[in-house]
Amino acid sequence: MILIKNAKILPMTGRKIEFGYIIVQDGKIQQFGRDVDVQAEKDFDRVIDAHGGYVLPGYIDAHCHVGMWEDGVNWEGSDGNEATDPVTPQLKAIDGIFFQDNSFKEAKEAGITTCVTGPGSANVIGGWFAAVKTLHGTPDEMILNDCIAMKMAFGENPKRVYGTQNKYPSTRMGTAAIIRENLLKAQEYQGKINDAEKNSESKKPDLNVKYESLAKVLDGRLLVKAHAHRQDDIITAIRIAREFNLRITIEHGTEGYLIPELMKKANFGVIAGPIICERSKIELRNLSPKNPGILAKAGILTAIMTDHPVIPIQYLPVCAAVACKEGMDEDEALKAITINAAKLTGIDQSTGSIDIGKDADLLVYDGHPFEFRSKLEYVLINGKVVHER
Repeated sequence: MILIKNAKILPMTGRKIEFGYIIVQDGKIQQFGRDVDVQAEKDFDRVIDAHGGYVLPGYIDAHCHVGMWEDGVNWEGSDGNEATDPVTPQLKAIDGIFFQDNSFKEAKEAGITTCVTGPGSANVIGGWFAAVKTLHGTPDEMILNDCIAMKMAFGENPKRVYGTQNKYPSTRMGTAAIIRENLLKAQEYQGKINDAEKNSESKKPDLNVKYESLAKVLDGRLLVKAHAHRQDDIITAIRIAREFNLRITIEHGTEGYLIPELMKKANFGVIAGPIICERSKIELRNLSPKNPGILAKAGILTAIMTDHPVIPIQYLPVCAAVACKEGMDEDEALKAITINAAKLTGIDQSTGSIDIGKDADLLVYDGHPFEFRSKLEYVLINGKVVHER
């Protein structure tokens, strides 16, 4: 059992608690409240005195590619894009993540306790993302959910990768058509399976791993992470989601702040970013660090990403602080890298806030997290102290 005491607790799902405590047992948050209610310190294996500092849930990077492109390695460590076929829904990030990547250690030491990582955006349909704890250990110890979402990409990247090879797609029309075609084929495939189960005279189709994966998207079991920077690509993603009744999040949403009313009406969350990178391609010409704040103020559930390695993952809290400086409400900026990130990736039942029964992924700061000089004193993941200053 671990006791954290004398803390300003920022739960993310409730009001700030002054002079608070948290009890951790068996990797979970067992109890928290005001110090006056805590039991005797002798009952605990370890006591951490926050000395009036801040305690909040571990940060979550809701969209990155950590481990898919190994830090400091070129071609040999590049496993994020299977750029030989624009439709690869059967690919799983867990099979490409280099779990010994130094970036996991740097993430952990910066307070990022969970990262949602997966394929890049070369392909129209890229494969499965995974949620990973930044523990040092085997893949089985680190994986929170190995099949958390399906990546689909709109806009510049697929048409550049395949268009320059004189292959399909070379236009935005082609990208949208490929998504529709494969979703329709997956519908037909699943329909034949259903018929065969109901009618012994109906023949079950031959196994198709692509359509098996897409069937999980069509029936709502699997979220779609829809890569879209520009307004037109965001609108196309929303259009296709409505046609097929898909659960999606808009990933990047760089020009979302230009159409906030439309995005609010669509009622899909946004995982915004990167916001402190260069404008390295045409789609980023309207990039603004004000974007997350404008989206959040419009009533859109908003998280903030690094898109690592575009922004090194350890700078996720810096991204949130910049968004706050540029107009995002302070509490919303913190939620954007904790509970909102958890909600938008479907892991909020286990992480993202300080609530009884959730994983004890906790950060102890000596000052406010957005204060540049504040130091991260302790990081806990699954109830274990994995980093201390």
